[in-house]
Amino acid sequence: IGWALNEEYYYDEEGRMVNSSFLDYRIPTTLDVPMIDTILIEVPDPLHPFGVRGVGEPPIVPPLAAIANAVARATGVRQYQLPMSPRRILETTKDVV
Repeated sequence: IGWALNEEYYYDEEGRMVNSSFLDYRIPTTLDVPMIDTILIEVPDPLHPFGVRGVGEPPIVPPLAAIANAVARATGVRQYQLPMSPRRILETTKDVV
């Protein structure tokens, strides 16, 4: 959710990242996102010898697409740049009536 809506890198004129610490890089906390009910569905992967599925990086991608689709449906404008912050959404939809 944070990657889609508010996590962004900032660089100075010399190309150095200026928000490289946890003090400067905005990662959402439990106070920033709604309560999420997690449901585990245990279905073995038939293509894996032990039936296991990925639980690390793979779940990161679907929320981005879901949020982008929700923003596009709500505003009528597809966002092509992350994060889809309120400022960026307002900038890209200002000419839409």
